Order: sequence, then structure tokens, then C-alpha cells
Amino acid sequence: MKLRGKQKRFLRARANHLQPLFAVGKEGLTDNWLAQLDGALDRRELIKVNILQNSTVTTAEVKDFIEERTDIQVVQTIGRVLVLFKVSANKDLRDLSKQVAAI
Repeated sequence: MKLRGKQKRFLRARANHLQPLFAVGKEGLTDNWLAQLDGALDRRELIKVNILQNSTVTTAEVKDFIEERTDIQVVQTIGRVLVLFKVSANKDLRDLSKQVAAI
């Protein structure tokens, strides 16, 4: 699902109260980390990822790594925090994506 402007605004508003669920640290980006991220997004559909100060990767590198290897969309970048969205593979857990599609 390609997100339009209004849909991104809706998701940013929903993500405002969320705390970062994942962090990128000094070990950087791995396929195992990406698999865990993908699994969490299947359950929640919208999460935040924090890039720690001791990390050797930049925000742009994390964004490119995620978007190149998965169908996860980066909704917003705020400093060292990324807001990520993915439609859940489980049809029972698609509450947020149904609201986004209706916009």
C-alpha cells in the first residue's frame, strides 16, 4: 500500500504517543534484527525505532536498509527516531490498516 499525504498525517498522529519499541545500537543492522522488526510490525502495524548514540549507522542508512529489504514504509523521521508502518499479514490484526485505507 503506497501511502498518501493524509494517510501519513493520520499515522503520525497515532504514533505521537508511542515509545520506541526497537533500537539500533553498536551492532548495527542485521538480518536477525530486521526479522524481529518485521514480526513486531505484523502484530502492531505501527512502531517507532530509536537509533542510539553509540550506533555507527545514520538515520538515512537505517531507512534505506529497511525499505530495500522489506515492504515496511517509513512514515516519518524525527531526529534519530523512525516511525514505521506495515500492513499486517494476519487479517485479524489489521485494525489500523483498515482505518488508513478508509482515508
